[in-house]
Amino acid sequence: MQPATTRRKLLRDGMLLGVGLTAGACAPSALRMMFQSPALAEDHGDPPSAEQRLRDRGITLPPPPQPVAVYIPAVRVGNLLYTSGHIPKRADGSAIVGKVGQDLTLEQGFDAARLVGVNVLSSVRHALGSLDKVARLVKVLGVVNCVSSFTQQPQVINGFSELMIEIFGEADGKAARSAIGAGSLPGNMAVEVEAIFEIRS
Repeated sequence: MQPATTRRKLLRDGMLLGVGLTAGACAPSALRMMFQSPALAEDHGDPPSAEQRLRDRGITLPPPPQPVAVYIPAVRVGNLLYTSGHIPKRADGSAIVGKVGQDLTLEQGFDAARLVGVNVLSSVRHALGSLDKVARLVKVLGVVNCVSSFTQQPQVINGFSELMIEIFGEADGKAARSAIGAGSLPGNMAVEVEAIFEIRS
């Protein structure tokens, strides 16, 4: 075989080998794309909406709470929605009352704060028409009715904050926050929370 012919054969074989290696590397990715299940494909799409997360968790929002004094439950100013202080009122009209650290345990206070969150979401949906119009939670003020020696107010208000993260996601549901104790609250309510939400334009 002539030297020129040998060089051409080596070049040709090298090119074929390179094409084969490239195709082999791409094949698994291509096969995954062809046979990937719809459920797995959806993992790479948009995250579920707030309303969808609510449905997924089986949470039914009660009718929005009615004011019992001279205020309204939520006020929109520009792209912000301010909610009044909400209380842990159940759908049947009863409420969680008592002092945390005396009448209620930390865990019961946590549950009360979560119930407040459900009522806040109800007011937000009533004001906006859909929770999907919320861009993010901006600020939370949580007040715990507790004895003077109780110092775990942040853990109580986590009941509210963790619900917001469940519904709006980690990035949009976690807000700036204050959690404080009070010697008493109206009606001896266990917890009261107010919040500020940013609204999608």
